[in-house]
Amino acid sequence: MIREKIRKVASGYLILVVLLAAQLFSVYLFVAAVKAMFIPGLIGAALLNVVVAIMWAGFFMVHPNEAKVLQLFGSYAGTAKAPGLRWANPFFAKTKVSSRIRNFESGQLKVNDLRGSPIEIAAVVVWKVVDTAEAIFEVDDYEQFVQIQSESALRNLSTSYPYEPHENDGVALRSDPTAIADALRIEIQDRLDKAGVSVIEARISHLAYAPEIAHAMLRRQQATAVIAARTQIVAGAVGMVKMALEQLNAEDIVELDEERKAAMVGNLLTVLCSEEAAQPVLNTGSLYT
Repeated sequence: MIREKIRKVASGYLILVVLLAAQLFSVYLFVAAVKAMFIPGLIGAALLNVVVAIMWAGFFMVHPNEAKVLQLFGSYAGTAKAPGLRWANPFFAKTKVSSRIRNFESGQLKVNDLRGSPIEIAAVVVWKVVDTAEAIFEVDDYEQFVQIQSESALRNLSTSYPYEPHENDGVALRSDPTAIADALRIEIQDRLDKAGVSVIEARISHLAYAPEIAHAMLRRQQATAVIAARTQIVAGAVGMVKMALEQLNAEDIVELDEERKAAMVGNLLTVLCSEEAAQPVLNTGSLYT
């Protein structure tokens, strides 16, 4: 693999002054040779003009957080990263590579989770080029490579975890966003190492059941929520009934036999667990009539 090597190039400002002086001198020699009709001087001035013209092609600009990959007749000559006006061998081919932080959002992919349920998922990936030589020479188009490999990693991750947790489940896509983000970043980074790209962050931006099962999954989620709420309500009601019986017995307010306790427990649970407001019933007799 071709690794990045930093190449120091000359400051363009100094070379600019030198080339301007050489250009003026070559023009002076050419005019003097023409006036004197001195053929060797005319040829020398013409050659000097050609050389100076070629040297002008060596100037290039490097912006902050940008690099220029230099190639000489197909071989890698180094990477210039120092910002400003620079000058190098005019025969160098100079390819611009941005080292700024970039991001993209994948399209919404339709995949199956660990249980085989169809889901829709998308992710935002934040990345930057850290090795310009690998980015240019190891892959054809590193930007396209980042996009395709990120979506491939997202598909693979989606099949490794369930959409939501159930009993005895570990990490799930919906309930553990931080763990999923870390796993996604690591998987994408493993695929992009060969392209000289560093993945800074990767997070799920869209997650939902596929439309064909969304309604059924919503009903299941609602049923699960109702069961959980009912369980909590019943547990709280039983605790309140127990506390009431213990307090009545401790303060000796009234003496209840088993049948009266059963009637009281039933009435309290009905009041506490009912979704509707309890309707009072006046008993004009005793507890037994």
